[in-house]
Amino acid sequence: MSPAPPRDPAALSPAQARELFRAGLRVPTSGYSPGHAQANLLCLPRDLAFDFLLFAQRNPKSCPVLDVTEPGEVSASVFDGDLRTDLPAYRVYRNGEYVEERSEVVDLWREDLVSFLIGCSFTFETPLLEAGVPVRHIEAGTNVAMYRTDRPCRPASRFSGPLVVSMRPIPADRVADAVRITSRYPAVHGAPVHVGDPAALGIGDLAEPDYGDPVEIREGEIPVFWACGVTPQAAVMASAPEFAIGHAPGHMAITDVRDSEYQVP
Repeated sequence: MSPAPPRDPAALSPAQARELFRAGLRVPTSGYSPGHAQANLLCLPRDLAFDFLLFAQRNPKSCPVLDVTEPGEVSASVFDGDLRTDLPAYRVYRNGEYVEERSEVVDLWREDLVSFLIGCSFTFETPLLEAGVPVRHIEAGTNVAMYRTDRPCRPASRFSGPLVVSMRPIPADRVADAVRITSRYPAVHGAPVHVGDPAALGIGDLAEPDYGDPVEIREGEIPVFWACGVTPQAAVMASAPEFAIGHAPGHMAITDVRDSEYQVP
């Protein structure tokens, strides 16, 4: 039986949050352990690792790499836990097809897997909230809304695919603040890639996100879009490697690194 969600996820240390996820709690991690960076996860066979690292280097806005493991390693310098069990949910891909979501991947683990931890915009939500900028999906207790766009990433060797974005509705008079605050965190996607009309990104309906949950956009609010770390999984689906493991969108790796360590002046 999985544990109940904590009454105050903001009070948990990263280690305490990971313990709950290891026990089977499956929830989006926005609002958990504020002040600590969160990360996207992608695990690929060793023979594809350089190709993906090149893809990430060519697309740093959507794929900012925080850490890369040696083949077979199950922890990382920024994550003092088990990458196979300590995220709330994982997605498994075979030949580019999403085949299942599960709470751990121990039995699927391979000694040739290289794990990439990629910056996540949940990290800069704490500074937004501290500045009084609302974050609607935290208010609502839902997952962030994420959308595939019609913007192609720059391809690299065997990897290509579309840019994925996350969206947060921001009051019009606070958009400049949101841009300024998030621009100080380039390691976790940084400033928005687009403000306003979703059609400019090829997004047809904000009420129908490709990942996560829709959120209410209130009068006087503007949709603001940030590059999203689900982009690597969109690249997996487009490029069809024989095997890959990722996090379930919104169900992140909570690292031991303080978000302030990724802040620039």
